[in-house]
Amino acid sequence: MKCPFCNHADTRVVDSRPAEDHNSIRRRRECDECGKRFTTYEKIETIPLIIIKKDNNRETYDRAKIEGGVLRACHKRPVSAQQITNLVDEVENEIFNLEEKEIPSQVIGELLMNKIKNLDPVAYVRFASVYREFKDVNTFMDELKKMLK
Repeated sequence: MKCPFCNHADTRVVDSRPAEDHNSIRRRRECDECGKRFTTYEKIETIPLIIIKKDNNRETYDRAKIEGGVLRACHKRPVSAQQITNLVDEVENEIFNLEEKEIPSQVIGELLMNKIKNLDPVAYVRFASVYREFKDVNTFMDELKKMLK
């Protein structure tokens, strides 16, 4: 690592520890030439995940969108914030474990629906009604009948 003060090419690590976000390493370094100290952060380089929407538009993955959808589905239901966080964490892990650069939104929607179904049946029907874009009462009833079986 090059010294930011004197541009000398050799510096040494004096101290390493996890950064506050626990997603990077904080390193204190000292220049062998001028003796000054400075801090660097080492982080894994990631390529952003791209979501392919139903209309074939592409956008970067946004965890907040998933959380918002689950939160709306669970509104006034006996589901804790921790349960929602855990559900989103599980889905996020499954998404990233696919190791794809682009994922259709349908894949995420189906993963979410399967998890929500086990969490709360009313939240599941709410989520499904928006996700599957129920056009009328009959499609809504068909989904309810599937659940009751």
